[in-house]
Amino acid sequence: MPACFPGRFWPDARNFPFWEVAPCSRFGNLLYQGVQIVSKKTLVAFWTRHPQAKGPLTAWYLAVDKVEWKTSADIKNQFGANVDFVSDNRAIFDIAGNKYRVIVHVSYTYKRVLIKFVGTHAEYDKINAETV
Repeated sequence: MPACFPGRFWPDARNFPFWEVAPCSRFGNLLYQGVQIVSKKTLVAFWTRHPQAKGPLTAWYLAVDKVEWKTSADIKNQFGANVDFVSDNRAIFDIAGNKYRVIVHVSYTYKRVLIKFVGTHAEYDKINAETV
């Protein structure tokens, strides 16, 4: 991928067509690549209450942060048996050997993952994954 240039008049950018440089803001910051995870504060709030969950949830976050999913098959290829799907583009991830559950809504078009629920397996059993 070409370097990030803040504008078409940047000295090093003159050898590249404007549309072939990496997507940047007008200030020269590289715009987000991969999916955007919305509501990381939900993860932080959960691992504040359950400190032993911080490691596995951080690993899940880092695994999801830089990918580009186009379909649910891409998620299944990455996570295998540790993910299930319900209606409305929702995915249920088994974290730390099924000790925790993360439910997300995936927008493939906008490349966003919205965290809908984070909880223990016992908490998960008390909710409806399709409506939470």
